Amino acid sequence: MAAQKGLDLQLAVEDTPASGTYTIIAGATTNNLSINNETVDVTNKSSSRFRQLLEGAGVTSISTNVSGVYTAAATEEQLRVAAQTNASLNYEITIPDGGSNKTYTGAFQISSYENAGEYNGAVSFTATLESAGDITIT
Repeated sequence: MAAQKGLDLQLAVEDTPASGTYTIIAGATTNNLSINNETVDVTNKSSSRFRQLLEGAGVTSISTNVSGVYTAAATEEQLRVAAQTNASLNYEITIPDGGSNKTYTGAFQISSYENAGEYNGAVSFTATLESAGDITIT
């Protein structure tokens, strides 16, 4: 796969519940995606010296981080309110994939949200989102 532009990896939030319309998080400068697979160890006394894992077992989760500069846009307000109320909202994560895109869509809950600012810089924000149900990959 050829190199891809970081600009093309994007996080968007659903405008209103069940609308199916998503808006990119305003002010975002960095996004990432992590797919996590919990393993189930089935190693026992009759196993070889090496650990054995139960294939297909465990829990899969997806987490994403977003950071950027605060612009007072509606999408940032959605993030802040969702963090304060511990609400799950629908998000869409788009990852470039050699001319086509992979999209991860589903409910995520904000596990952390932070605003920061230095006296000679812009106010910034960071948020970590954790999958909160089934994620559709297209």
